[in-house]
Amino acid sequence: MLQHNKSTILVTGGAGYIGSHTIIELLQQTDYNIVSIDNFSNSSADTFDRIEAITRKQVVNLNVDICNLEALELAVSKVKNPIGIIHFAAYKSVPQSVADPLMYYHNNLGSLINILKLCKQLQIPNFIFSSSCSVYGNVEELPVTESTPFAPAESPYAQTKQMGEDIVKNFTTSESSFKSVLLRYFNPVGAHPTGLNGEYPRSKPDNLVPYITQTAAGILSKLTVFGGDYDTRDGSCIRDYIHVSDIADAHVKALNYLIDDQQKQATSVFNLGTGNGVSVLEAIHSFEKMTQQKLNYEVGGRRAGDVISIYANNDLVKKELNWNPKYNLDEMMLSAWKWQLNLGLNK
Repeated sequence: MLQHNKSTILVTGGAGYIGSHTIIELLQQTDYNIVSIDNFSNSSADTFDRIEAITRKQVVNLNVDICNLEALELAVSKVKNPIGIIHFAAYKSVPQSVADPLMYYHNNLGSLINILKLCKQLQIPNFIFSSSCSVYGNVEELPVTESTPFAPAESPYAQTKQMGEDIVKNFTTSESSFKSVLLRYFNPVGAHPTGLNGEYPRSKPDNLVPYITQTAAGILSKLTVFGGDYDTRDGSCIRDYIHVSDIADAHVKALNYLIDDQQKQATSVFNLGTGNGVSVLEAIHSFEKMTQQKLNYEVGGRRAGDVISIYANNDLVKKELNWNPKYNLDEMMLSAWKWQLNLGLNK
C-alpha cells in the first residue's frame, strides 16, 4: 500500500480520539493515501480495526516515537509522495501537565520540532497543527476570536500549545514553499454516529464526557464537578463542546484549503467551536435527558489549570473553509453514550 502512486497524507496520532475520526473523514471524503504515525502511548492498535469497520478501508500505521528523529526519518522514508501532515500527536491532560511539566515540554514540543524537520527534509508543503482554545487562557471578553490576545497559559499543556503555534508560524515564515493551518479546538466530545469509534482513554479520563459515560456505565462510582463557585450562571465552568466528527470534517476542509492554494497568508488560524458556551452542569443534564440515565455526581473543589469560561466566535472558519458544525449538544451526548454501550457496561 505504501507504494501507491497517489499522494499521501501523514496523520500523527492517528490512533487517538480526534486523529482516528479525522482519518475516517479523510478516507470517506478524499482519494489520498492515508498513513498514520502512532506508537500507542495513549491509544490502542484496535482503533484501526474500528476505522476499517466504518470505512471498509485499511490504514497503514508506522509505530514510531516521533520524539526519536532517527526512527521517524527511517519510518517515513518508505512513504511515497507525502504532500501533507496533520499533526495531532501530543499529550493533552491539563492535570498531568501541572504534575509533570517537563514530560509535556519534551513530548509536545520535541515531537513538533521533529515533524517540522521532516517537512523540511522531504519538502512536504502542507501542515495542519492541532492547537487548542487553552492558548487563550482566562480572557477578558467572550466569545474569543482568532485575534483575541493570549492571556497567560493556565497550565504547562496550554503553554506547549502557545509555544507550538509560535514554532509553526516561525518555521512557515522561514520556508517559502511551506503553508500551515493552526486549528484551535474547543472541547471535542461525542463519538462517530455509528457508535463504532469514540474517545477511549487508556487510564482514568480527564475529560468530562468520558467521565460522564463511564459513571453512567458503572465503571466509575461517581463524577466530580470541579468547582461550583465560579462566576458563571450555575457556578460550574463554561465550555464550548463540539462534536469530534465536526472537528474531523474541519481538518479535511483545511487540508483542501492548503492543497488547493486558497490560503491568503502563510499561516491561517481558525477556531473550531460551535459558538455556544455550555456549563459543565448543563452538559450533565443534557446527557441525563437524552439517555434517561441518572448520574451520580457531586460538586467538588476547583481544579488547578482550569479556565473559568471559554467559547468561540467561529465566523472566520465558516467563511474561509465553508465549515459548519452539524451536531448539537444533545446529539453529542447521545453519540458518546452509544459508543460507551458498544464498549460495554460494568453493572
